[in-house]
Amino acid sequence: MPGQPLDDGIAHAIVAAASAAPSIHNSQPWRFRLDARQRVFEVFAAEPHTLPDPDLDARAVHLSVGAALCNLAAAAAHLGWEPVVRLLPRPDVPGLLATVRLAGAPRAARLRRSDLYRAIWRRRSSRLPFSPTPVPEAVLAELAEAVRFDGAELHRPGRAERTRLLGLTSEAEERATACPARRAESLRWLATPGGATGLPAYALGLRDSAGHLPMRGFAGPPDALPRGRAEFEPDPQLFLLTTRLDRPVDWLRAGQALQHALLLLTLHGLRASMMHQALEWPDLRSRMAGAEHEQVTPQMLLRIGYGPAGFPTPRHPTTALLERTAAPSAVRTPVAVR
Repeated sequence: MPGQPLDDGIAHAIVAAASAAPSIHNSQPWRFRLDARQRVFEVFAAEPHTLPDPDLDARAVHLSVGAALCNLAAAAAHLGWEPVVRLLPRPDVPGLLATVRLAGAPRAARLRRSDLYRAIWRRRSSRLPFSPTPVPEAVLAELAEAVRFDGAELHRPGRAERTRLLGLTSEAEERATACPARRAESLRWLATPGGATGLPAYALGLRDSAGHLPMRGFAGPPDALPRGRAEFEPDPQLFLLTTRLDRPVDWLRAGQALQHALLLLTLHGLRASMMHQALEWPDLRSRMAGAEHEQVTPQMLLRIGYGPAGFPTPRHPTTALLERTAAPSAVRTPVAVR
């Protein structure tokens, strides 16, 4: 394999894995360009699918692309390559967020676990109630090590801090519902039948209500959401993903760390939902760290637990995501996809 250009089968398998990553509002803000002879993927932000109102600085786009990079690296390692990732390699090329060169045989320590790839296809965000069963300490330790490996930290807030974070999430939901511009933006990200982006109504979960965990409602009409309500766990297990600094490269690292954690949770039979609401308002985001973590920058709030799987969301076909800059070799290599 080393020295050979990538054929279509391997290239599309890798891009399919990358594009299975979560993204804010299922916007899938990524595109890929492949130099097959050099075995280099260029990963771009996709301009048509950015989030202009709640994501003016493109932080959510960087987080989403970072998650896709984690999947890309896991797929490359699974297929027998060592992924060499460079973040923001060329500031003079607008939208180029990373390159990934496929080198020789993968190193065992590179991704910590060799089974991350199979979790890619099982991971789904779940907006359904979780059981109150605590996440095992050994799993939490593994998560903390994984996100630290990618340049982030995972904090477990105490009860009072959890209540405060849920309050900020609820306040963000109320603001989004009351603001006409945000309401229109949210409605735009409801998936249309047959569309490849946006969130379908069945995947949105429960609407905000007194006594329920505040979850994104997307300001949609009541009949666009699942009927019925269920009680959420009274004391959800929340975790705050942070970075020390708050630059575009830190957002990419946070996205890689987020997806690394989500894949590990999937392997352990755990579910997660991303609570990004308060992070979309600068003043609320600045309050999320709290007095305990003044020197860190919040990047994502996670709810973790045991519970039912979430619902699948639509994805773009790889043919719409991948562009080639060099012709592939006539020799085709079988794709070792489980």
